[in-house]
Amino acid sequence: MGGFDFVIVGSGSAGSVLADKLSASGRFRVLLIEEGPGDNHWLLRMPHGFGKILQNPRYTSYYMTNHRRGEDSTPEIWARGKTLGGSSSVNGLVWVRGQPEDYDRIAELGNPGWSWAEVAPYFKALEDHALGEDEVRGAGGPIAVRRHPDRSRLADAFIAAGAGLGVPAKDDLNRPEQEGIGYLALNVDRKGRRASASKAFVDPARKRPNLEIWTDTRVERVLFEGKRAVGVAARRKGVPIEIRTDGEIILCAGALASPKILQLSGVGPAALLQAHGVSMVHDSPGVGRNMREHYLLALQYGLKAAGDSNNREYSGWRVVKNVARYMLTGKGIMSYGAYTAAGFTRTDGGLNRPDAQLMFAPWSMVHPSMGVGFDRNPSMHVFGYLLRPDSQGWLEITSADPAAPPLIAPEYLAAETDRKASVAMIRQIRALMAQPPIAALVTGERELTARAQTDDEIIDAFLRYGAAGFHACGTCAMGQGPEAVVDARLRVRGVEGLRVMDTSIFPEMLSGNLNAPTMALAWRAADLILA
Repeated sequence: MGGFDFVIVGSGSAGSVLADKLSASGRFRVLLIEEGPGDNHWLLRMPHGFGKILQNPRYTSYYMTNHRRGEDSTPEIWARGKTLGGSSSVNGLVWVRGQPEDYDRIAELGNPGWSWAEVAPYFKALEDHALGEDEVRGAGGPIAVRRHPDRSRLADAFIAAGAGLGVPAKDDLNRPEQEGIGYLALNVDRKGRRASASKAFVDPARKRPNLEIWTDTRVERVLFEGKRAVGVAARRKGVPIEIRTDGEIILCAGALASPKILQLSGVGPAALLQAHGVSMVHDSPGVGRNMREHYLLALQYGLKAAGDSNNREYSGWRVVKNVARYMLTGKGIMSYGAYTAAGFTRTDGGLNRPDAQLMFAPWSMVHPSMGVGFDRNPSMHVFGYLLRPDSQGWLEITSADPAAPPLIAPEYLAAETDRKASVAMIRQIRALMAQPPIAALVTGERELTARAQTDDEIIDAFLRYGAAGFHACGTCAMGQGPEAVVDARLRVRGVEGLRVMDTSIFPEMLSGNLNAPTMALAWRAADLILA
C-alpha cells in the first residue's frame, strides 16, 4: 500500500498539527497513523475526566521504568495518551509556553530557525485566548485558552503568599518574563470542553480527500532501502501491513516511542543494535540518550475548613452531582484542569530567570502505601519540579521484537546541581506555605514529607515519594555533533526521507509543561517542511 507523500506516525500534539498543515493545500496525500482509537469517549472531552482515562489501557499506554521508590516497591510507570490527540487528549490541560531563553538556547546549540523571535508567532497563532489578543497572546486561533474558571479563597491565599517571597502575582503566567504566581491558563474552550490537538487540527481537516486517518494501527519499524526510508511496517487492527512512500516519513510518536522505533529500524547506537540482532542502517549513538524529565515532590497540607478542599467532591453522590452539572452546563469542578494555580520562581536569588515550577491544587491523594483514592480529610497539596534539570536518563530496546518493552532509566537527581536546587525548592515551598495568607487556612504539612528536614532527608523523600511530570524529552535531540539525531530541519542524520517532530527533538528541557510548545514547534516544522 502506498501513494502517500507524507506518512505521519503518531497523532499527538505534533502529529495532529502536521496532518492539518501538510494536507491543507491539497497538493500532498497525507496518512496519519495512530496506535489507539478515536477520541470520541465523553471522558476525553470533560477536562477532569483525565484521572479515569489515565487508568484505561484502551486510551493510555504504560511504560515501565527501572526507577523504584523503595527497595520493596514496584517500578515506576509512565503513562502516555494512546488515542487521536495523543497525550493532549489525556493530560492535565496546563498551557505553558516556556521562557524565550529556552528557544534561543535551541538556536545556540546549532539549530537556526528555532529562536524565540522565530517561534513566538506560532504560539500567538495557536491561541484563541479568553483574555484577548495583545503583543504576546493570540485570538481566533484553533486552541481555546482561558484562565482557571473559578476563583477560591484558598487559591487566592496561595497567590497572595507569593508577595512574602517577592514573587509577583500575575493575571497571565505566559508572559516573556515568566517569574510570577497566579491562576493557570488551560486549553479549555468556553463550553468547558478539552481543546486537544486532534479537536483543533484533525477534526477540521477530516473531510479533505488527500488526508487519511488510520486508528488502531501500531507502527513497529521504518523500512529502508539502503539509507532511504521507503515505508513503515505496522499492525493494523492486529494484522501485519506495510505502507510504502516515495515521499517522507515523520515520526511523531513521542519521546519514548520515536527512539524505540528508530532503534528497531536500525538507526541507533551500533553496539545496542548488534546486541539485539538488529541490522544497522546508521550508527546514531544519540538515539535514546539525553533524556530529560521533570521530577516532582508533592507536599500535602491539612486544611482547617472542609469547604476549602475538593477531596470530597470526587467520590460518592457528590461526584455524580458534579458530572451531571458538567454534562448539563459545561461548568463546575469537572470543567477544571488538573491544577489551579502555579508559581514560577528562582531557587537562588542570583539566578537571572526562574528555575522552578510550583503547582497548587485544592485536593490531595492518599499515599500509595496507604491505598488509592482521595484523602478523606480536607487537604491540599503543592508540588514542585526544576524547570531545566541537568540529569540525563536513557531508553534502549530490550529485543528486536517490537512488542518487547524498552528499558527506561530516568536517572532522577543524578546531577549534583539538581539535588542542590531541588532541596532549595522544597524549602521555598515551605516558606511560601508559612506566609500569613495561606498559613491561616492550613493545619500544617503532613508527616509523610514533614519529617524530611535535612538536605539528605529531602533527597530521600524525593526518591521515595517523588514522581515524573510525564514530560520526557530529548531522546532524538536536534543539533550538531555526533550525539545529535536530527538536524535543524528535523531530518534524521545519516538517512534520507525520515524526520522526527515531537518532544524527543528538544535538545534540553523547556521551562514548563510541553503540550503548548510541541504544538507551536510542530506548526513551525510544517512550514519548514513545506518550504
